Amino acid sequence: MKLIFLDIDGTLTKPGENIPPDSAVNAINKAREKGNKVFLCTGRNPDMLRPLLKYKFDGIISCAGGYVAIGEDCSEVLYDHPMTDEQRDIALKALHDEGVFCTIEAEKGSWGDENLGDFLSSQGEGNSEIERWRKALSENLGIKPMSQYDGSPVYKVVIMCTKMEQLNKAKAALGDEFNFVMQEVKVGGSESHCINGEIINKCFNKGLGVKIIAEKFNVPIEDTIGFGDSMNDLEMIQTVGTSVCMANGSEALKKLSDIVCPSVSDDGLAKAFEDLHLI
Repeated sequence: MKLIFLDIDGTLTKPGENIPPDSAVNAINKAREKGNKVFLCTGRNPDMLRPLLKYKFDGIISCAGGYVAIGEDCSEVLYDHPMTDEQRDIALKALHDEGVFCTIEAEKGSWGDENLGDFLSSQGEGNSEIERWRKALSENLGIKPMSQYDGSPVYKVVIMCTKMEQLNKAKAALGDEFNFVMQEVKVGGSESHCINGEIINKCFNKGLGVKIIAEKFNVPIEDTIGFGDSMNDLEMIQTVGTSVCMANGSEALKKLSDIVCPSVSDDGLAKAFEDLHLI
C-alpha cells in the first residue's frame, strides 16, 4: 500500500478552482481500488477544500498542516493546532497598521478585509487583473467579509501587500513562532506586481502532516508519494519517499523533486500515477 498526498491548487486543480480533470478523478479512484490511500495535502482550510471531498479521499492535511483528519468524511481528527487568539490579534493589528490586506482561515470559514479597493489604488496599471483574481478566489472558495468574522479559531493568515517591508512589524511582533511564506505575483504582463503569501505556525507543516498519517497507518515514509507545484509544498516534497512536481510548478521545487510530471491541464496526475504504477 502506498500513501499518496496531493496538493490542490496548481496540482489537482487549476489555482482557485474546485473541479479536477476527469483523468485525475479516474486515476485517484483506480489507485484507491488497488489498495492505495489518497489524501489532500493543502494550504486550504477544511471549508475551502470541502467541495472536493465528493471525489472521495482517505483524509486531509489542511491549513498547511495545522489540521489533519482521516476518513472520507474527515471525522477522525489526528492533529488540530490553531493560532491562539492573542497570536491572531497581534498578527492582524501589526499587518493592518502597515496597510497589508489580510484573509483569515478557520476550520469552517474564511474572512477577508473589505478594503480591497484601497489596496488596489496603490497598485498602478494591472489593478483589474488583481481584482478579477481576488474576486474569483472569493467566489470559488467562499471567502466572506471580515465584518462577519465569528471569532472561530484561526489557523493561518493569507496576506497581500506591495512591499516586503510592510511585513517587518508583524515579524517582530510574532517573534520566531511563525514562517512568512511569500512570493511575488506579476500582474497582467505589466511591471505591476504584488506580494502574496501566508503566515504559518512553525509548529506544523505539510511534511509533519505526512508523518502523522504515515504513522497512523503504520506505513514507512519510503512508501509515501507527494505531488505539489509551489514552494509551500516544500516540506511535503522533502518528507515523502517519492516527490513529484507539476510541469506548471515552481522551478525551484522542480529541482528538489524526484520527478516532474506534465501540468495539471495536461493530465499530469493521471500520467504520473501510471508511471509510478499506482493504477
